[in-house]
Amino acid sequence: MGGGAGPSRTLTAADIAAAAQLACLLEVSAPKPGNVSPGRPFADMGFEDFLVSAVAIGPAMAHAGERSIGVTVRDAVEATARGTRANTNLGIVLLLAPLARAAHAREPGESLRDELTRVLASTTVHDASHVYRAIRLANPGGLGDVPDQDVGSEPTAPLVDVMRLAADRDDIAREYVTAFETTFNTGAVELRRLREGGHSWDDAIVQTFLTLLAARSDTHIARRAGPDEAQGVSREARTVLDLGGVMTPAGRAAIRHLDERLRDPANRLNPGTTADLTAAAVFVCLLDAPRP
Repeated sequence: MGGGAGPSRTLTAADIAAAAQLACLLEVSAPKPGNVSPGRPFADMGFEDFLVSAVAIGPAMAHAGERSIGVTVRDAVEATARGTRANTNLGIVLLLAPLARAAHAREPGESLRDELTRVLASTTVHDASHVYRAIRLANPGGLGDVPDQDVGSEPTAPLVDVMRLAADRDDIAREYVTAFETTFNTGAVELRRLREGGHSWDDAIVQTFLTLLAARSDTHIARRAGPDEAQGVSREARTVLDLGGVMTPAGRAAIRHLDERLRDPANRLNPGTTADLTAAAVFVCLLDAPRP
């Protein structure tokens, strides 16, 4: 199934928490077009909100091995809400929580993705209930109402089954039902290739973000601005990559132009889901990094 052989020793709770925090910090520090980064805030949130959020999730990720996915998600979102009023990391937490639980459970040399598959298969209705509470607390925009398992009510199905109902319109939900296919097969592969090629974290993360955005329309944009806009942004990301992305002057100029186009007061064109998937890819690479 892939996902790497994993580190040569069992990771401690502190290792996993630190990797989760570092993944968030590295992701938000990279100047990804259409997203918050140093010196480039949104009207309702800034770089500092993301720093607070990254630190806040550490305890929840440290205890992910002894708590269910749903409880970890709820704990991390509640901790974030104590530090900032902005919804900075709901999507990231939804992705990192099962990865953290899998990292706690796997044995040395075991594939993270294989353990993740087992973790996801064991989710329950209680997991879904805790996740619903976290979503209501974070209050993300553009969710709308759905006829079955709406987040405004109590779920009656296990978390993965609930995610399956949303997988066609939300790429974070899609990760739950594909054993994180995009994270492992696109994001982590590209990020690892770039890092092994000597590229800085900033450049590797921005290029990986563009690769993910070019491969799939961002579902956050689709919810807020419509599928046509989302598809148009993906086409622009492909054009940026064709120009070289971070590797060439023309590509960097195109990244700056794309960043300017994607910024508006309502954040309608913020590729937030792609940023969340990028953070998950960073977390996977950190978890699988060789250890002394």
